[in-house]
Formats: sequence, C-alpha cells, structure tokens
Amino acid sequence: MRDAVIVDAVRTPIGKGRASGALHDIHPADLLARSLTALIERTGIDPEIVDDVIAGCVTQLGEQALNIGRTALLGAGFPDSVAATTVDRQCGSSQQAVHFAAHTIMAGGYDIAIACGVESMSRVPMGSDTPEGTDVYGSLFDKRYSDGIPHQGVGAELIAAKWDMSRNQLDEFALSSHEKAHTATTSGAFENELIKMDELSQDEGIRVGGTLESMGNLAPVFYDEDAAKLYPQLKWIVTAGSASQVSDASCAMLITTSEVAKKLGLPIRARIHSASVAGDDPVYRLTALIPATHKVLKRSGLSISDIGAFEISEAFSPVPLAWQIETGADLTKVNQRGGAIALGHPVGASGARLMTTLLNTMEATGSRYGLQAMCEGGGVSNATIIELVS
Repeated sequence: MRDAVIVDAVRTPIGKGRASGALHDIHPADLLARSLTALIERTGIDPEIVDDVIAGCVTQLGEQALNIGRTALLGAGFPDSVAATTVDRQCGSSQQAVHFAAHTIMAGGYDIAIACGVESMSRVPMGSDTPEGTDVYGSLFDKRYSDGIPHQGVGAELIAAKWDMSRNQLDEFALSSHEKAHTATTSGAFENELIKMDELSQDEGIRVGGTLESMGNLAPVFYDEDAAKLYPQLKWIVTAGSASQVSDASCAMLITTSEVAKKLGLPIRARIHSASVAGDDPVYRLTALIPATHKVLKRSGLSISDIGAFEISEAFSPVPLAWQIETGADLTKVNQRGGAIALGHPVGASGARLMTTLLNTMEATGSRYGLQAMCEGGGVSNATIIELVS
C-alpha cells in the first residue's frame, strides 16, 4: 500500500466569532479561499493536478451551504476541473477531511489532495441549522435515550463530576492554555503556520494577566434546573473561562504520496502514520477521544510514551484533563502552544488547525511522533498519529 505524506499546512489567524471580530467581514468561502491560495503559493504546485479538495465545515447553512469547499476553491482561482466535497464530523470535520484524503491516497484513488476546513461562527452561528423546536433525533433515538441528550456544557460538567475535578483544576488548566498561547505568539512559534492577512496578524482570543482569583469571579455558565435534578452529582464548575471560544478561521493541508512528492520536487514534512475513529456515550458527549486514542495507539503499535507531542481538543478544561487521566500521557507534552480555550475553536477548521500546529510543534521539539484527538458532537472522535520524515 502507498503512503500518505504532508507536504505543507497553513492556517489563518483565529478571529473572535462575533460581529466585532477581526475576520467577521470576510465571507466564509473567501476565508477558506485565503488558506487555499496560500497553500498553493507556498508549495508552488499547479492546482490543476489536485485530485480533490475535502473541506470540513459544521454549520452548512446560508453562506456555508452548497459545498463550500467547491465554492472556495473556485474563488481561489483553481481550474474548473478540480473537484471538492464538504464533510461534517462536527468538531473533527477537517481532521476527518485529512483521514479521507490520506486513506484515498493510500488506496490509490488520488495522487494529490487538499484537506481543509472553515467556520465563520460570527456569520453563521453554531446551532443556526437547528432552529428551536427542531426534532433532530427522532422517536427511536428518543426511546433509547429517554432522559434526552444534555447540552455539551452539561456534558463537560458530567465529565468533571465523574473524574472528581475541582474548580481550581479547571481554572488552572485554562490559565495555562492562555499562557502557552501567549508565549508561542510572542516568540514567533506560530509564524510558519500563519498566512499573512491585513485584517489580523495573530490569534485574537488570547488573554494575558489572568489569575485564579479573577477566574474565580466567573459564574458557571451551564447551570440548568432540569439537568440539576437529573444529575444531582454535578458541581457546576465550568465557566466561560474554562470553555473554548467561538471563532472564525480556515486552514488547508496538502497531502500526497512520498513517491509523487519526490517526483514533483515537493518537501515531505510528515507522514500520516495511523488514524482511527471511535464512539462513546453520547450523554457525556465529549469522552470518545479516550477510546479513539487507545484505538489509534493499538493500531499504530506505539505506546503513549512514544508520543512526543499531543494536540487534544480543549472544548472545555475537563475534556483534556479526563483524557490525560485515562491515557497516562505527560501533560507537559499536551497542547504545548495552547489550545482552543485560548486560541479559539472554529469548529469546522479546528481539526486541521490542530494538526497544523502539531506538525510545527513536532518539528520544533524534535518529536518523531505526534498524536491528535478531537471530541465531537454525538459522542464520537477522530484520533491521528503523524510521524516526522527526516
């Protein structure tokens, strides 16, 4: 079987997902086109030889509807002959785009593909595709889960309670995310992955100067009277400070085989070593990255100690903390440049954004193997291991 290698990966700075955010005035298709254009310019390839563009996007409604991957590539000036599709695996959508691209290349279906992602949460708000009163589950699902599926914030509270986490633990983790992201920004660690934009030069959501005292003044944001009755064990300790930020961004990654890369004179930065997906209890919503990690490690033949860098979804502080407890990973190797709590979580773009940051972190630290795992709506997860190519 052929291999699948990463030639290059780029992303936009991450803007705040609100009307005052720096990227709000950019149409989401144009936002994705920015990353596609930058990727072509950096690699120097002729876009005509790209077999497919696979884009992740979660809220495929309004400006993000009608296969935004295809719209964006045409806006970026790609030839009419280049195909595209848009996929939704919730927060792992663009990580799934990487999996689809890599696996199809390994199987011989493509020679060159672009995996990418976009979400403009300021222009197409999360949840706008499910208006109030919409039945998204159906009667059979409702019969199986008669108590219903709680909001993801309640899922985060369930995780915090199950793993007996304290408010201080959540707040300390969140503060660390901002500190690491600030250090990475000021040191120039993100420079190689960021594209140049007049609207925004660095990630907009990073905050400095926070303390446990200031974090302690934040009120819990997900308290729900019905959930409190149904789950009396909840401590209600998740705040806006320990939750990821809604955001706007895009990213793009060029994937091919090592043989094709050498033939075209393209650099090879890493190879896709192993990939897996897994499901877990949809009531907890956010824990599937734990079995997905175990699954990808088993598939790879590696152990957790072989991994030199991790990018783990920071949807809420309890998610990576529970993951660390169950996997035994070294927390100092997790999200070394901060995560979604500080940088933001542009859901359709987050999967490939994490992989882009993971790749650059591995190169900077000399880590041979890196592992990424995302928690995703519906209680599922993608996990991927990439390996540096020296």
